[in-house]
Amino acid sequence: RAEITALESGRVTARILWAVEPEAELPSRLVLFQGLPKGDKMELIIQKAVELGAARIVPVSCARSVVKLDEKKAASKVRRWQAVCESAAKQSGRRLIPEVGEVTSFAGALREAAGLDVCLIPYERAEDMAHTRQIIESIRPGQSVGILIGPEGGFEPEEVQEAAAAGAKPITLGKRILRTETAGMTVLSVLMFHLEQREDNTETEVNDERLS
Repeated sequence: RAEITALESGRVTARILWAVEPEAELPSRLVLFQGLPKGDKMELIIQKAVELGAARIVPVSCARSVVKLDEKKAASKVRRWQAVCESAAKQSGRRLIPEVGEVTSFAGALREAAGLDVCLIPYERAEDMAHTRQIIESIRPGQSVGILIGPEGGFEPEEVQEAAAAGAKPITLGKRILRTETAGMTVLSVLMFHLEQREDNTETEVNDERLS
């Protein structure tokens, strides 16, 4: 909102009174732990993850990751991925620029995920959709959520067992097998819809209580 202070030919001068910014951030912190994919897929994954509300993307070197990066190459890649992240944040109207973490091992990803409220791991042998729906619906706005996504070929069974032992919840993404670049987007899309819907419902309930 602004107050006009001067009107001239071809020029209007105004004094800003206050700024009203749309709230573009999700009510929960979402962290995508992405198994390193082949080629340039990581850039697409980061771009879409940022658009869907992820607060942090962590590249993970898994057992089935074809791509193996040494320390120098990993640092160069992370700088490039962070630039992609910043561009996507500006394009999508984010108020915060998400962070791309350093390339880590699967064990490192589990250690970081242990500090979050909820951790999800899509797995083709997970229980049916009803069980997954219960898990998603139990997530509340304000909780931090990690999503573990495997590379091409998915996770090794031992990795899924390790994740489950560390508290991650296996979920299913349906009857079709999704590519690594699709799986993360799917989970983020579902969480975005669920969290924003719950937040809207909560605000409506609060307003109704105030009116009553």
